[in-house]
Amino acid sequence: MIEVVLASNNAGKVIEFSAILGKAGILMRPQGDLQVPEADEPYSTFLENALAKARHASRLTGMPALADDSGLCVKALSGAPGVHSARYAAMHEGGAKSDAANNRRLVQELASSTDRSASYVAVLVWLQSADDPRPIVVEGTWEGEIVDTPRGSHGFGYDPHFFLPALGKTVAELVPEEKNRLSHRAQALQTLLQALRGRLS
Repeated sequence: MIEVVLASNNAGKVIEFSAILGKAGILMRPQGDLQVPEADEPYSTFLENALAKARHASRLTGMPALADDSGLCVKALSGAPGVHSARYAAMHEGGAKSDAANNRRLVQELASSTDRSASYVAVLVWLQSADDPRPIVVEGTWEGEIVDTPRGSHGFGYDPHFFLPALGKTVAELVPEEKNRLSHRAQALQTLLQALRGRLS
């Protein structure tokens, strides 16, 4: 098994990433278990933030690292909330970040728009070392539309408002197993797994 530091303390990501990457003999270690503080994410792109997080975790542990940066990009809002998805409302209204506040802000911003197309985006970066000149970078996207009225009780974030026309459901109406098979992050992980098979074999 190869031990890899995951540049995240999100328990759900550890489980999801481990389930897929374990097939390639990769053991994920959350950075918090290795006393790695969270990295700054000052950049305006998913790629730059993911790369910064991976370099930070790898440099402090001396281990290979995997990081992701993900969020919601809405066409009518010029790609917002983008890298600010988790703190979208707090940036404009102050206060603590919350899913409920973010969703209210999103619906308000789209009140006068007829174009509701949106994408969930996940960018993953794998580094063999902190100064790896050949990081593996993969991206997964999940296309949908934003609806005003929330539906479903599963998932988190914008899932109750992210409608999938092909399925006739919001993401929050999918059971976790279905979401984990179809999501932007699942797509990116499968692409990463293919790349790793070639790099680590």
